Amino acid sequence: MSYLSIEFGLIFVVFFAIYWAVRVLPKFQNKLLLISSYLIVGSYSLQFAIILFIYTCSIYFISVMITSSQNHAKRWLILGLVASITNLAIFKYFDFFRYELQSLCNFLNLPILLPVVTVLIPIGISFYTFHSVSYLVSIKKRELPLANFWDFALFLAFFPSIIAGPINRAKTFLPQIAVSQPRDILDPFRAFTLIILAVIKVYCLGGLISENWVTPIFSNPLEYSVIDLLVGLYAYAMQIYLNFSGYTDLVTGIALLLGFRLPINFNFPYLASNLREFWERWHISLSHWIRDYIYIPLGGSRCGFVRTQINVMLAMLLSGLWHGAGINFIIWGACHGIGIVFLNILDRYLGRGWIAQRSPIIARLLTWHYVCFTWLFFFCESFADALDYLNALCHNFTVQPHYIGALISICVVFLIYPICKNIPTWCAVQLSRINSIYLPVFFVLILWLTIYLAPSGVPNFIYANF
Repeated sequence: MSYLSIEFGLIFVVFFAIYWAVRVLPKFQNKLLLISSYLIVGSYSLQFAIILFIYTCSIYFISVMITSSQNHAKRWLILGLVASITNLAIFKYFDFFRYELQSLCNFLNLPILLPVVTVLIPIGISFYTFHSVSYLVSIKKRELPLANFWDFALFLAFFPSIIAGPINRAKTFLPQIAVSQPRDILDPFRAFTLIILAVIKVYCLGGLISENWVTPIFSNPLEYSVIDLLVGLYAYAMQIYLNFSGYTDLVTGIALLLGFRLPINFNFPYLASNLREFWERWHISLSHWIRDYIYIPLGGSRCGFVRTQINVMLAMLLSGLWHGAGINFIIWGACHGIGIVFLNILDRYLGRGWIAQRSPIIARLLTWHYVCFTWLFFFCESFADALDYLNALCHNFTVQPHYIGALISICVVFLIYPICKNIPTWCAVQLSRINSIYLPVFFVLILWLTIYLAPSGVPNFIYANF
């Protein structure tokens, strides 16, 4: 069930009323949230809900052993991490690695035929795996006590963030679950602002960009000119940002209405003046997770300049692989790794921020174009498709582009983009000035107008695939 569907909206209104009717019973609210979360997961497949519950029981058992086995806590932690990653690898990467291993066996003329097994990827598996890793590490470090089983189950299954993030940390989110005092709706005007912005971003703007520019250009790039192909890349960069940040806005708003705070996941990433800054602004919960649980354990920047660059490459390659089991995602991660390594080399020999200090706009333009180039591998289903696009980009120098107006529009948006960072705060202030009697009418009117202007159909959340 899409969180942008009318059905979900109506069900949520009923759930919201029941949820706050038992405000004085936060434990009962937790049970309502847990049941609702499993129903949503089960709406995709009953098997997904069963897999989630079995996984929850297994990880919780390991966390109990970590806290009770002082002499063997590290071994239990390693077992838990291996179990988490193995579970993710089996469901998410089995087909990919089977195909690659079979190709290698055929190349080496080995008479080995690997079994073909259809493995469905459980919804949200990447996110609840990362949640569980943060929990096990926090338990081992004694950053929080052993959680109640049902609180832990809700932590993994919490429906606003299980589908496509953001990634919650156990030490900050579990205390919000294990409260004994009645909850309150948090920042209601900001919550409604985020929900309205989410619908506009995903339903209207993202849908129109995809329908008019991204889909037709990427479907057959050989038919388009260089300018058209640049528009396609720029448009997809805008679409994925609007889609994913819109989803984050939506679930953050929903969580605030339920009395929970989710971590900030986007901070205007296309204002970044280099790739490092881009990853400090884009999918922040993921980039920080990779930093804390992969990059730093590998040695971070503590083992010399060369080793640091190796760690950067490994972290970014794993980031690419996390997004999908395909060579294009690995190339995408490698491109970001190479870009950050190159930036680190420039900083080492020319000084940190050498380009940005001399011309911030040039630094931002260079970063924007490099990020747009990498999105090509992220979007295309195969490496051959990406090569076709690159080939057309290098050869189709026609003089009659179809989307010159679109290119001008994108350039204008790029220039005024810095002003947009004040829009959420401004909108929340304006909403707070509206009489509460008229606020629901205004809210419904905005939603109706947005849906009316948007393309037909309920848009998908791109990151729900990862």
